[in-house]
Amino acid sequence: MENRTERETPKALYVRLLRLALPIMAGQFVHTLYNIADSYFLGKLGKEALAAPSIAFNILMLLTVFGSSFSMAGTTLMAQAKGRAAQDPSERGKVDFYLGQTAALTLYSSVVLMLAGILFAEALLALLRVPADVYEPTLIYMRIMMFEIPLMFMSFILSSALQAVGNSVTPFKIQLLTVTLNIVLDPLLIFGLGFIPSMGVAGAAIATVISRALAAIISLELLVSGRFGVRLRLRHMALKKESVLLLTRIGLPSSFGQAISTLGFTVMQGAVNAFGTAVIAAFGIGNRIIGLFNMPAMGFSQATATLVGQCLGAKDTAKAKLVVHQSLLTILAFISVAMGLTFFFGASFTRFFVDDPEVIAHGVMQFRIVSLSVVFFALFNVLNGAFQGGGDTVPVMANNIIRLWVLRVPLLYLMAFGLSWGPVGIWWSMFVSNLGVTSIAYALYKTDRWTRKINPDKL
Repeated sequence: MENRTERETPKALYVRLLRLALPIMAGQFVHTLYNIADSYFLGKLGKEALAAPSIAFNILMLLTVFGSSFSMAGTTLMAQAKGRAAQDPSERGKVDFYLGQTAALTLYSSVVLMLAGILFAEALLALLRVPADVYEPTLIYMRIMMFEIPLMFMSFILSSALQAVGNSVTPFKIQLLTVTLNIVLDPLLIFGLGFIPSMGVAGAAIATVISRALAAIISLELLVSGRFGVRLRLRHMALKKESVLLLTRIGLPSSFGQAISTLGFTVMQGAVNAFGTAVIAAFGIGNRIIGLFNMPAMGFSQATATLVGQCLGAKDTAKAKLVVHQSLLTILAFISVAMGLTFFFGASFTRFFVDDPEVIAHGVMQFRIVSLSVVFFALFNVLNGAFQGGGDTVPVMANNIIRLWVLRVPLLYLMAFGLSWGPVGIWWSMFVSNLGVTSIAYALYKTDRWTRKINPDKL
């Protein structure tokens, strides 16, 4: 049978990359808009309310990273199985099989993580040295948000399955619907209206959980129906030793690396907390704005992983490399312009959230130093997509550890505390770590190890 990737011109491949990446990017964009709206409404209650989700964010990321990594491993296997099926249609059932295995492993882990988060919330906040004025709202917010984890993982499963077969539009539509609901619910539950009481920070968390529940219900229905070319079947959810080992081999290094790096972000948040509420608020605003502009890189990273997986599954290494190069050039052009905006207009971005002179001053300095390094970080994300698509996740793990624990955290404490640079030391540690790890990732990419990690004939 003629291989589809052999028929594609570079232009046709780039069109397919865009069609896959743009909806992913748009979905992440609207989700980030929700985060911005969340911060906007909470900022009206004061900097204490604004700081609560910023502190809780890294803890929630630490708990959810395992589930997302299993779903990303599932994307790799389903994409390679689809590429294999392009050569041999009898292999089509493997896509559904790996969906069932991914779903079971992801959902089981989500329940365990939710319970762990609820039970150990106070201990985690104590470890972070959360300031007394924001401790209570942060604890309330975090405990409610723990119920989001299984619901969020259901959406991860849908996205991984549909992206693997080349459909990123449907997950975007679901995300747009639920984020819109979340933005509508936010002011109603935060400030109250009529018979709805004002719930403050708790209201923001409840709005998120309600929206995630809707997304989970829709995701489950679509997966069970099989209407988009991949179907979740109960018989495929009985875990098999071989597939669990394969998912673990691909997902565990990535999840371990992300968990260790997220722990590094948690330690970093602890250092930020030591400088007071104004720096906490500025740091949270910076993360949201930079996260917004970094969405294209994340979208192209996921699209790269999918197409690299399909190309390698079809045994077309040259096309896999072409996908990576096209993604790198596209992201370089976009992120350079975006970071120019944050560099020159940092005060305006910060002032949008809170009109506090101290917060604005810290925000401006953060954007001035960090913006250039985000260009490198965007390229780093695309390279990780190549590794992920090839099932070679050890470099992803190693790079995440190096970025946070070898570079950023030691430099942060040296500069911010050892050299008494204060918050400026935090921003410079971010700059150096992003530049350093991108250089390492590119060197690893050039070895081509990622093209040989999985034998598609053995899937």
